[in-house]
Amino acid sequence: MIKLAIAGFCGKMGQRIFALAAEDKNFKVVIGLEKTGHPEIGKIVNGVRITDNLEEIKGCDCILDFTIAAATLANLPYIVKNKKCAVIGTTGLDESQQAKVKETAKKTAIVFSPNMSVGVNLLFNLVKTASRTLDGYKVSIEEAHHIHKKDAPSGTAKRFAEIINEHGFGIKTSDIKAIREDEIVGDHKIVFESEVDTIELSHHAKTRDIFVKGALIAAKWVVGKKAGLYSMDDVLSEKINKK
Repeated sequence: MIKLAIAGFCGKMGQRIFALAAEDKNFKVVIGLEKTGHPEIGKIVNGVRITDNLEEIKGCDCILDFTIAAATLANLPYIVKNKKCAVIGTTGLDESQQAKVKETAKKTAIVFSPNMSVGVNLLFNLVKTASRTLDGYKVSIEEAHHIHKKDAPSGTAKRFAEIINEHGFGIKTSDIKAIREDEIVGDHKIVFESEVDTIELSHHAKTRDIFVKGALIAAKWVVGKKAGLYSMDDVLSEKINKK
């Protein structure tokens, strides 16, 4: 059984991670992490003790972190100190902050992805294939999320741009159309257009559970792996090869 610590336990993502992990006999959530001053600290919530003491991750096998950049960076030294692996889905990290995650991964195993959804990661590969095939096409990227999402454009949209630009396109972050409306979970659309046709690749997230399910797949995969920075592509490639 894999013992999990959930960062941001009382938040929406933290609660969905807990709910789905509780349905899987391979997991046991042992620690819920929250920021200092949170009203639930010291309490037992759904059988899990809430704490702001990062040293307590020593009681877990893997930490799942879908919080904010500052919280994720604060967790990193304790992940190394206690020799724990991690699945990090925090978005909005700038280049220097991402560099700190990469540096930490030299000492422990980390799965780090802007989007843990299996469907989105399959779409990454489809966009890669399209980008290296469709020379001369114009490309546009559009994403839509709920009004509470702080970073825009999304980390996922930026990753699509990176993949496309690896094949000779020149999409800038400012070229990405970002929409913030209502309670949209997450929509991404990539359009390749020429004078003779239009190709659209898109993904629509119905619930946050798609990110949670992907994160739990990653947690099962990363436990026991050697130190290194891994992506969901690494996780899914091994899963596919076992078919």
